[in-house]
Amino acid sequence: MVNGLSISGVSKQFTNPQGEVITALSNVDLDIAPGSFISLIGPSGCGKSTLLRLIAGLIQPDSGTLTLDGAPITKPGSDRGFMFQDHTLFPWLTIYDNIAFGLRAQGVFQEKEASVKEFIDLVGLTGFEKYYPHQLSGGMCQRASLARALVGHPKVLLLDEPLGALDAFTRMNIQDEILRIWKEHSMTMIMVTHDVDEAVYLSS
Repeated sequence: MVNGLSISGVSKQFTNPQGEVITALSNVDLDIAPGSFISLIGPSGCGKSTLLRLIAGLIQPDSGTLTLDGAPITKPGSDRGFMFQDHTLFPWLTIYDNIAFGLRAQGVFQEKEASVKEFIDLVGLTGFEKYYPHQLSGGMCQRASLARALVGHPKVLLLDEPLGALDAFTRMNIQDEILRIWKEHSMTMIMVTHDVDEAVYLSS
């Protein structure tokens, strides 16, 4: 598949501390069309997060290929955003600087500075730009993490159980935020979850 994400014959093994070889993925084939919202569900240890990290370019497959719009995925890139289960914000940076961090690291902050405010507004954090992560609730930190993943306008947003640690009410609110952003920006979203109801609610 030229447009979209293509995973062909992908396998990945790891060696545990006892020296045993663990097969996380074996000969996976998957084509994901642009603009899809895909959920990966299954028991712990079945390789969901491994597949997400392969798509992100954080690890490499032992065999097979991954391509995005026809280009091989060999390393992390700004065309793929990643949102982890924990917010992973830098505690010494303000919410604004956390969200802007990736743009600064890429050297494109000046030309894309307006995007920081755009996504702060989009996730409902206007007025909290100068706060630090420890001053905000878990749900607000996850909103900031979502904005940080989106601010570079990635083609694909990867979500690794991003709502698992939240209370039910906050979780439902952020689910709706993610759906709204997906519809407005027409990006591809791939989410790992253990929650079948969540997968049914969010996925296309």
